[in-house]
Amino acid sequence: MRVIALLAALLMVACAPTPQRVGHPSEWVGSPNFNDRRPSYVVLHHTSDDTVDEALRTLTDPLREVSAHYLIGRDGVIHQLVDERFRAWHAGRSRWGADADLNSSSIGVELDNNGAEPFPPVQIDALMRLLSDLKARYRIPTENFLAHADVAPGRKVDPSAWFPWRELAQGGFGLWCDPPWAPAPENFDPELALQALGYDMSRRDAAVRAFKLRFVPTRIDADLTADDRGLIHCLLQARASSRMNDASGPVDSPTR
Repeated sequence: MRVIALLAALLMVACAPTPQRVGHPSEWVGSPNFNDRRPSYVVLHHTSDDTVDEALRTLTDPLREVSAHYLIGRDGVIHQLVDERFRAWHAGRSRWGADADLNSSSIGVELDNNGAEPFPPVQIDALMRLLSDLKARYRIPTENFLAHADVAPGRKVDPSAWFPWRELAQGGFGLWCDPPWAPAPENFDPELALQALGYDMSRRDAAVRAFKLRFVPTRIDADLTADDRGLIHCLLQARASSRMNDASGPVDSPTR
């Protein structure tokens, strides 16, 4: 049995990929003390295609250079395209808070939808199951379930105004506040608050429109009304509450 175990170990070493090395002479001394990268965000998209087959062709075409970890069909079938440990090409030029490379820190989920239609309940049910699994395994904070439009304002508008963000928030995936919203304090700065939530305010109007696409899709413009100020203030409070709830869950080992 020891011989078999030794042979198996040697075989695993022989089959392991060559480690990425520095470009200068160095000596490899492998350590067992490491693990895979852990995503901190989930970024949600719609495909803009009319069928899942079209989407699969796009997401697997080497010439298109676009991918996602998962694609969920209108029928609720979940297709996995990229290993979760790897960096899929779904967010592109993106920013959320201090993170300027969402591809490297997120799981990308595409929904089979052309952007001008409702999302079928069976598809959203499948999405909720997937998100529940991802959230539990990676301890992804409630606030870190984002739209592609959130992290690429002015460049992307997915998932569309049809997307049921309220339903997702009820399941613990993303922030939400139902109206009516209490008035914000007099000294409240909504633009500073949007930046605190994560929006890139270097293109102020694009960021405001991205915020409205997600939270008030009935009036997507660059104005911030008194109601909008109240909503943004409410979202900050919801974020604080979600952080307390997330922190009350099981904690990781402090040594890793």
